[in-house]
Amino acid sequence: MQAEKLKVEVLPRTLAFKQPAGTSRGIYRERRVWYVVVHDGERCGIGECAPLHDLSADYTPDYADVLERACDRLRLTGEVDACGLECCPSVLFGLESAMLSLAAGGSRLGDTAFASGKQGIDINGLIWMGDHDTMLARIDDKLQTGCRCMKVKIGAIDFAAEVDLLRHIREAFPASRLELRVDANGGFSIDEVRGKLDVLARFDLHSIEQPIRAGQWDEMGRLAAESPVPVALDEELIGVYGRDNVERMLDVIKPSYIVVKPTLHGGMTFGARWIDEARARGIGWWVTSALETNVGLNSIAHWCASLQTSMPQGLGTGLLFTDNVDVGIEMRDGRLWFKRNVPNDEMLQKICQWT
Repeated sequence: MQAEKLKVEVLPRTLAFKQPAGTSRGIYRERRVWYVVVHDGERCGIGECAPLHDLSADYTPDYADVLERACDRLRLTGEVDACGLECCPSVLFGLESAMLSLAAGGSRLGDTAFASGKQGIDINGLIWMGDHDTMLARIDDKLQTGCRCMKVKIGAIDFAAEVDLLRHIREAFPASRLELRVDANGGFSIDEVRGKLDVLARFDLHSIEQPIRAGQWDEMGRLAAESPVPVALDEELIGVYGRDNVERMLDVIKPSYIVVKPTLHGGMTFGARWIDEARARGIGWWVTSALETNVGLNSIAHWCASLQTSMPQGLGTGLLFTDNVDVGIEMRDGRLWFKRNVPNDEMLQKICQWT
C-alpha cells in the first residue's frame, strides 16, 4: 500500500445490547467500540476495535490515544505493525480487518467455501447467564432452532439451578444429538471446583471453559490432568505475549482445548500462532467472537473459515445490539452463512448514522 495515499479515520461508538448479557464478571448493557476506516483514494475499508473494559489486556484509560498512534503509523507506512501491537490485540485486530476490508472492497473477505456461500460454519448456540426461568426459556428457544452444539454460561447463579438447567437439556437431547459446552469464566474457587466438576461430568459435557480464574498455571494444570470434564482455556490466554511464554503456558497446563478470540488474544496474526502451537501439541481449538458487532464478527468468520476446521465455532454474538450493520451474514440451522457481499460504502453509511 502506498502510504501517501492512505487516510485513516476513527469512529467511536457506544452501542446498546438488545438484552443484558450476563457473565460471572457482571452484566453488559452497552458496548464501546471504535471503527477504523481506511481510505486509499478510491475505496475504503472498515475494521472494528472492540476491547472489553473489564477483560481486555489493552483496555486502558488512554486506549483512544494508543489506537490513534497505531493509526498514525499506518498512515505513515501503509502497513499494520503487527509485532508492535502484539500487546494491543483489539487494536491489531481492528487494523488487520480494516486493511483486509480495503483490499476486498466489501464484506466478502476471502475465497473460501464460506465466502462463496456454499458452506456454513457450525456454531455453538450461546446461552447467556440470567435467572433460572430466563435461561430455561433461552435454552428451549435454542433447542428449537436446530442447534447441534450449545454453550451455557455458568458460575453466576445458584449452582443447583445451573445443574437443573443442564439436566433439562440432557433430558431433551442426549450427547449423540447435542454437543454441550459450559463456560465458567473463572467463576469457581479452587476449594469447590473439583466437586463441581464431578457433578458436571454427569451431563456428558464436551468441555468446560476456564473453570478457575486465570493466572494459576500450576493449579489449572492439575485440573486439566484430573478433571472428568475436558478443560478449555479462554481468559488464560489474555496477556500472554511472545512465543516462549505461549509455549510455556501450554506445556505447563496441557489443556484439552484453547478458545481463540482475535480481539483478546493477539488479533489474527497472533491468534494464528496460538492455533499453530496448540496443533503442535495435539491440543484442540476453536475460534470465538468477543461481543463485536457484525463488522468484527464478519472478519472473524472469514478468518476462521480459512483455518479449515470442522469443530463448532463460537460465532453467535454479532446480533446482540440494537444498532448493527448488515454485512451479509445470517444464522440458519445452527450455522453461520455468508449470503451477500455488502459494499463497504454501504456499511460505512450505516455506521455514520449512529450517534
